[in-house]
Amino acid sequence: MPETTSATLKDIARAAGVSMMTVSRVLRGAPKVSAEKRELVLREAKRLDYQPDPHLARMMQVVRGKKETRVRAVIAVIREHVPQDGLLSPSYQYVPIEDIRRRAHGHGYAVAEFYLGKDGLTPKRLQKILHARGIEGVIVSPQSMQLPCSKLDYSPFAAVTFGNAMSTPALHMCAGNMTLGIHTAAEQLHARGYRRIGVAVTKWIVNRSQFGYSGGLFHWQHGLSAEDRVPLLLFPSNDISKGFEAFAKWMREHQPDALITFDTHIPGWLKRLGLRIPQDIGFVVHDWTPKMTDFAGIYQQRDHLAAAAVDLIVTQLSQHEHGVPEVPRQIMIPPQWVDGPSVVA
Repeated sequence: MPETTSATLKDIARAAGVSMMTVSRVLRGAPKVSAEKRELVLREAKRLDYQPDPHLARMMQVVRGKKETRVRAVIAVIREHVPQDGLLSPSYQYVPIEDIRRRAHGHGYAVAEFYLGKDGLTPKRLQKILHARGIEGVIVSPQSMQLPCSKLDYSPFAAVTFGNAMSTPALHMCAGNMTLGIHTAAEQLHARGYRRIGVAVTKWIVNRSQFGYSGGLFHWQHGLSAEDRVPLLLFPSNDISKGFEAFAKWMREHQPDALITFDTHIPGWLKRLGLRIPQDIGFVVHDWTPKMTDFAGIYQQRDHLAAAAVDLIVTQLSQHEHGVPEVPRQIMIPPQWVDGPSVVA
């Protein structure tokens, strides 16, 4: 049988009545093409069963890269600045811009960071800025209970969010698997002789993890005797500094011998209660970072979260996918246990 000849850019351009340059811009997701022309080109490409040549596409990326060294496509990172929610303190960790930028640069993208709520930046104003700059890829990092990021219209964008804080609209999502993280930490503590393991976090943390903390604790406690089960403590406020009374009451009632919790405030509270780390109580940071050398912890590997998010954006752009997806993809990064001097060997 004779081989079928694949459709070319020239075939699509002729069928759509546009230039080959317009076809090329549409198929690689470049901005500044009218919606009408974009729809026409994509429709004709589908009708002609156009199949891109991956080797040619890669070669053209190199050529374009050499021609456009001064102009780089941009991925926006959208943060939130809502101080009254108590989520901007050192108690909370977010994916660093450096990790996002490093991965994005590897794909040929620059990164611009925006803070909703800071200096009068509203969702409506940000929408106009992104449109004016031709930005089509956005990474959303929710950092407040009010979630101004949820007010954006995501239809023009390839988008991904960190964690499950913003459930509506439901974007593609990258998060640490804290069900696994809590279970792994509990196993490590149990192997060191700890029996009454307590978890003390905020509601924001539990929700952002898609209930990974409570789910991981419940799964671990399922195999324990009733007397060794310590109930989850949810602090009454996202501002950890306001939680001493609730914490002290919980400690007196349940007397855990090991804690998985924040690195801020709580070590001082334990000292105030007459408890020494690790002699009297084991201490594990629920969100460990390499600077926390005094503690054992659960390392959520946010550099890998950043890489996964950027890769998802680039994939969407290469496939001309924009808007809220019908089926959001969820990438879960497995946390690592990190040993430290705050637990017995």
